[in-house]
Amino acid sequence: MAPFILPPHAGRFRLHPVAPRLAPMVCFALLTVSCALASLALACATPFAAFAVVAAALLPLRPALLVVTGAWLINQTIGFGVLHYPIDASTVAWGFVIGAAALLATTVASAVLRMLPQGRTPLMLAITLVAAYAAYELVLLAATLALGGEGAFTAAIVTRIGLTSGVWLAGLVAVCEIVRLVDPFGRKGAMSA
Repeated sequence: MAPFILPPHAGRFRLHPVAPRLAPMVCFALLTVSCALASLALACATPFAAFAVVAAALLPLRPALLVVTGAWLINQTIGFGVLHYPIDASTVAWGFVIGAAALLATTVASAVLRMLPQGRTPLMLAITLVAAYAAYELVLLAATLALGGEGAFTAAIVTRIGLTSGVWLAGLVAVCEIVRLVDPFGRKGAMSA
């Protein structure tokens, strides 16, 4: 049997609700279901920064980017297919900008988690969320130069969406911890064998 080699992100803050081999599947399921719920409930205020932090805390960067892309695709499918967003150049462009912002937020979250000291503290997640949310909002703000919509960047709106992201992050971390404690995939037994 080949020796276990720790991945490059080992030792840094990570959520570990399941065995590493199941993490991409569980993260994808968690974020796509969460994104579907958020998209239906919040429409244009889907908490992609929170999703980015969870993906970065569960997975290495490349799979995290793929999972966040999947969540973004769910969001766009619900937006255009269920919520009947107008199919025009501006709306489609905003959809791609949101996707790019979500991917940048994921990259930033991954980098921040790598830089922070070891440990599992809510403060680390809060710092990571602030950085990811700032990156996400800066991409959206930059896009207003070409697409308009700068009226959506009032302090009240940005704060409300940021706080919403914080609540979603807390909820997603709670779900990860519940899954870890319930151990539905038999992780504890497999680790002791």
